[in-house]
Amino acid sequence: MSGGFITKAKKFFKTLGPGLITGASDDDPSGIATYSQAGAQFGLTTLWTSLLTFPLMAAVQGMCARIGIVTSQGLTVTLKKHYSKPLLYTMLLFSFPAITLNIGADIQGMGAVANMVFPQVPVFVFCISITAILMFVIINFSYEKIARILKWLCLSLLLYIIVPFMVKQDWGLIAKHTLIPTLEFNKEFLAIIVGILGTTISPYLFFWQATMEAEGMQHKKKVVVNNVILGEMKMDVNSGMLLSNVVMFFIILTAGSVLFPVGITHIDTVDQAAKALEPLAGKLTYLIFATGVLGTGLLAIPVLAGSQSYMLAETFGWQAGLDKKFAEAKPFYISIIISLIVGLSLDFMGVSPIKALLYTAISYGLTAPVLIAIILHIGNNQEIMGKHTNSKLSNILGIITLLLMTVAAVGLIWFLIKG
Repeated sequence: MSGGFITKAKKFFKTLGPGLITGASDDDPSGIATYSQAGAQFGLTTLWTSLLTFPLMAAVQGMCARIGIVTSQGLTVTLKKHYSKPLLYTMLLFSFPAITLNIGADIQGMGAVANMVFPQVPVFVFCISITAILMFVIINFSYEKIARILKWLCLSLLLYIIVPFMVKQDWGLIAKHTLIPTLEFNKEFLAIIVGILGTTISPYLFFWQATMEAEGMQHKKKVVVNNVILGEMKMDVNSGMLLSNVVMFFIILTAGSVLFPVGITHIDTVDQAAKALEPLAGKLTYLIFATGVLGTGLLAIPVLAGSQSYMLAETFGWQAGLDKKFAEAKPFYISIIISLIVGLSLDFMGVSPIKALLYTAISYGLTAPVLIAIILHIGNNQEIMGKHTNSKLSNILGIITLLLMTVAAVGLIWFLIKG
């Protein structure tokens, strides 16, 4: 019986790929800081958001994955072929600064957390070392090897599921706040809801998902799209989005049950969250939390840098692919190097992670509703998708996501105007 279970588990893990990596990379150090702030500021009252965001993320990422599989092309190529160039360039204009700032904030967060564990080594040394390691791996390793590494790094997210069980919990209260939404009609609460939506439903993930699925189909060569392939994709995407939201739930729970009760209600950076846990929940809890930050950063930054470079390559017709050698796709790899170096340089230019996250949220918030509307249109376009257009459920969830993200964008603008 145990042998059969192991065989099934191996088969299941083998079907996981782009969806799992996409979902896991969504819980990057920047996202962890947002979820920690939600828990620290409002306790357990935002736990219900993980139930809301899961089906919405799964629906949108599932559409992106299906577009990549059916067309064997990235989302940028589809936009370029079937939509106006000004629209494409506007998406790029808003996406690139946001992705670069996100990379910079994640590198800074990882460097700060590593410095807490090894205080004798300066933060900037860790930041440079992390960037150099990522550059080496992305340029020298094959697509299959990078995909395997990223899949195993997803396990680092499981550390966040352990943390809440290391302190006493009121599981009845947790269940109540998970199943019954709590709404507070004030600027601070609405701002954190906007932040959670912007962090979980990020435009760069749309591009990465479609491109990775397309690259996977190109590797298979001459495989006809059928229900088996689409079924495996759905399982992969749903598993990745479920993992992402479970981790989000447990990070909010950790901060809400450990930091909020003792009056620590303001978290600006992910290292602050880790530091605040140490005296309250013990050294081991703090180390587990910090290790998770490093693991998720190593997972998320290649996705961020890769999605940006794929977007550029698909726009300008460059040779692209993580399976290609540097000499075969020089502009593609050079753009990855530049994005990592620019992201790293933000720390030396005095750009704070909080400002970087604010500007990132603004860019993502403005582009996400437009992109979701386009993805819905592509997903229902028979000329592009043939018989694999959106199901009724996908359309309903997609429209709900579009409306919520539009409200979030309007809310974000309102918060900025009001200061």
